[in-house]
Amino acid sequence: MKVRLLGKTPDELREIALSAGLPAFAGKQIAQWLYVKRVHSIGEMTNLSKTGRAALEEIAEVGMTEPVDVQVSSDGTKKYLFPVRCPVGAGHDAAGHDAAEVRYEDSCVEAVMIPEGDRKTLCVSSQAGCKMGCKFCMTGRQGFHGNLSAADILSQYFAIEEAGELTNTVFMGMGEPLDNWEEVKRVITVLTADWGLAWSPKRITLSTIGVIPNLRKFLSESKCHLAVSLHNPFPEERLEMMPVQKAWSAAEVIRLIKSYDFTGQRRVSFEYTVFDGWNNTPRHAEALRKLLRGLECRVNLIRFHRIPDFPFGPATDKVMEEFRDMLSEGGITATIRASRGEDIYAACGLLAGKHGLNS
Repeated sequence: MKVRLLGKTPDELREIALSAGLPAFAGKQIAQWLYVKRVHSIGEMTNLSKTGRAALEEIAEVGMTEPVDVQVSSDGTKKYLFPVRCPVGAGHDAAGHDAAEVRYEDSCVEAVMIPEGDRKTLCVSSQAGCKMGCKFCMTGRQGFHGNLSAADILSQYFAIEEAGELTNTVFMGMGEPLDNWEEVKRVITVLTADWGLAWSPKRITLSTIGVIPNLRKFLSESKCHLAVSLHNPFPEERLEMMPVQKAWSAAEVIRLIKSYDFTGQRRVSFEYTVFDGWNNTPRHAEALRKLLRGLECRVNLIRFHRIPDFPFGPATDKVMEEFRDMLSEGGITATIRASRGEDIYAACGLLAGKHGLNS
């Protein structure tokens, strides 16, 4: 199998270039072709010799995947569908790297481009499916099909129509980003490095349900914003919906976050999907206030989008506003997130990687 160049650092590209008989400085040239000029093939790297390109093509490929379908919402949101081949079985490691006896499973993932004024935010997927099993999420219901490589994730940025216009990104698509941290970290490196896209980390937000070992790494190794899926302050109630509560409780996650500095430009927010009659009472508002006391943060209230075979429905606008006001009166900065792309199943919790397919 050929090496996919997308997602590699200049030092790694240097070693690949040397193995193809190219000079060491070709590594930097290849990085520029990948991340600045964003070519889709090695043949386009015209400052490499023809012989060198041919030798490189023997062992490598750019590795960019094109979307196979796109849907456009009435509000301008666009959902792109990407085919992926994920390593599965005992032959791959936790980061999805090649190892002996690897087999691959074909799947699809979705990326959502959200336009808002002069901003274009891309919501990217980091896994095909998800292991976490949150009961209110369509992605979690489909099970886990594999980790995406850095090339798969970066394709979501580089192969869409708006590639050159993106202003922000959120790791809030399919999968749990911190369950695939090494590949996600590679992507963040490409996005923020001078030799890559040179974005400020403040343009990037990572959303997690709280995988504590890798959350600690994320907080220490990056300066990106953090969003934590909370949804209920009471442990027993949260466990009903989110199995992760048993392994890494919300209280443990918040204690870890409080040990880092979020008083400057770096922000932390908590995602809180409001279900009618389940998690929007005064006692929930008071418990949230106690749980988040002393932490400079924001609570984003999210509208629930009804899914099959689920006992709770969405809260009304009035209920959402009343709960927001309860939180505000308790000293918590709370906002109601605008729902985008619901008509094309692109809103929070609805991504399933199946539109445009026969499956």
